[in-house]
Amino acid sequence: MMRKSQVRVGTLLDIGAGIGVLHHELLGDGVGAAVHVEAARAYIDAAEQEAKRRGQAEWVQFLHGDFVSLASSIEAADLVTLDRVLCCYPDLEPLLLASAERARRYWAASFPREWWYVRLFTRWQNWRRARAGNEFRTFVHPVPRICELLKRAGLRPLRVCRRPVWEAVLCIREGAS
Repeated sequence: MMRKSQVRVGTLLDIGAGIGVLHHELLGDGVGAAVHVEAARAYIDAAEQEAKRRGQAEWVQFLHGDFVSLASSIEAADLVTLDRVLCCYPDLEPLLLASAERARRYWAASFPREWWYVRLFTRWQNWRRARAGNEFRTFVHPVPRICELLKRAGLRPLRVCRRPVWEAVLCIREGAS
């Protein structure tokens, strides 16, 4: 998404960063510094090892925990990303608004589209997890609500990519050029 749109940023806040794929790639493509926020300690450990291997460790700050709980202590960044994160959080509004608040210029996310087959598959996955004793659940949030919250936060879509299951959006802060 970044290369196609020619977006250039100095700082990145990657929420739900997993093993750090986005910031590893973007640091190699000109981003100067990144903050990696992740709730799973094992993912942070893997991301830290990869950052060291790539020689990027000094440009990444790793934060362990729930972003919504940590948000007030996290600085704004030029670009905030949430790649397949909205669907892992039960309460859309606090996550979206707190992340949007930290986006100085750009906000990008991918999330499941609101199709009947996506909802059905999500229910089936959650049922299987529940039967196995796994408390993790996924959510399909209403896309119009996501758009409404982005607008309320002062962000407008710059680029939207829709696929059969996933939608990705890159937004720009109103007034930013």
